[in-house]
Amino acid sequence: MTESAYRSLPSVDALLQREEIVALLRDFSHDAVTTLARDVLSGARAAIKSGRAAVSDDRSPGEQLAAQIVERAERAWGAWPNTVVNATGVVLHTNLGRAPLNVDAANAAAASASNYSDLEFDLAIGQRGSRNAHISDLLAQTTGAEAGIAVNNNASGVLLTLAAVAGSAIEKAEVIVSRGEAVEIGGGFRIPDVMRQSGATVIEVGTTNRTYAADYDAAVTPNTAAILKVHPSNFTVEGFTHVPELTELVEVGNKHGIPVINDLGSGCLVDTRKYGLEHEPTVQDSVAAGASLTLFSGDKLLGGPQAGLVAGERMWVDLVSKHPLARAVRIDKMTLSAIAATLVSYLKGAHECEIPIWAMISASESELTTRAEKWRSETGVGVVERGRSAIGGGSLPGQTLPTTLLVIDVETGPDAFAASLREGPVAVVARIENDRVLLDPRTVLADQDSAVIEALIYSVDQMKR
Repeated sequence: MTESAYRSLPSVDALLQREEIVALLRDFSHDAVTTLARDVLSGARAAIKSGRAAVSDDRSPGEQLAAQIVERAERAWGAWPNTVVNATGVVLHTNLGRAPLNVDAANAAAASASNYSDLEFDLAIGQRGSRNAHISDLLAQTTGAEAGIAVNNNASGVLLTLAAVAGSAIEKAEVIVSRGEAVEIGGGFRIPDVMRQSGATVIEVGTTNRTYAADYDAAVTPNTAAILKVHPSNFTVEGFTHVPELTELVEVGNKHGIPVINDLGSGCLVDTRKYGLEHEPTVQDSVAAGASLTLFSGDKLLGGPQAGLVAGERMWVDLVSKHPLARAVRIDKMTLSAIAATLVSYLKGAHECEIPIWAMISASESELTTRAEKWRSETGVGVVERGRSAIGGGSLPGQTLPTTLLVIDVETGPDAFAASLREGPVAVVARIENDRVLLDPRTVLADQDSAVIEALIYSVDQMKR
């Protein structure tokens, strides 16, 4: 039986002559397709050897193996990442790429990628220029700081800043941080570890739940290079707690002639209270309070691409930008273009209509109800209920917004239905709660409603089979 199964498998040459594979060979190299065919055949032989069937339906072995080759080619060589519809209700969904770019930012990135540009060229004088000059001006205009710099993410910004301020010093290498702010910032990366990698000596003060300005003051020595404040943007500590105001730390810094570095993390430029959320410290607040350098992300509450942004006093920004590590964490031209376009939206006062995450956050309940009702009426699926949307992405922890949901009870279980929603031309990602499938229009882009409707119709049809 086993020998018969082996003999039923086609050769590599026979597979390469099949119509489906010939079509692949028009687009991809012979070597790449041949290697893929050999891998699929090897898998089929391994299945036979282990006692599993190499083929599993009424199609011939050649048909099935050719289909596997095509499927693997599409998965491995197709465009990636794949576009998905975020119907989870989590605005900044880390697994789904956090903030989608606004149209101007996406167009700016595409234009930068497909053309030559004046990235590091001064058109006025016809000589080499600085790639940081334009973004520095925009950061100054949006935050009130004297200057700024962009790097590839906020962790890089922290590492670079500490390396420049403290890590390069023979003396004055100590950086003071509260024990309550020596946190993990995601993915296993921890603030103390990042600080040590920069070359700084970590000096922890206070306790996990209560730290005072006097604790920082008492810890200052002739070797102190800076005070680091870390905003808890991805967690909350409640109850018997105390943290000093940024202005208090600035007073300590000024008293001893040392800079205060404020890591805000999520990087908000607007008053979140306008949207029914708790107040999130803004970059402008930090600059106005006197922080020497303020660090924040580009892809969280700013609503742009992944980046780390540093804004502050010119002397400190210059020190950071001239450090050798700045080259290693330098931002690429496409991201720089997208960040610039994103900042311009704030200067126009157009963030609610131009930046997708702020359009989502500011969406009215009546608008969301209308969209959920449309999904239900055009598919005949589910019921419309009140619910809550989350901000997510390590920003505004625990805070939610009221929304309207399309809720689907599935007798055969929610997992299969949710899986079928992800099978369409554009995958629709829902969330499961209390054994029900929930779709939240708050995080679905306006032009994606038709994709949600098509996915629902498809999934209902699949469940009937």
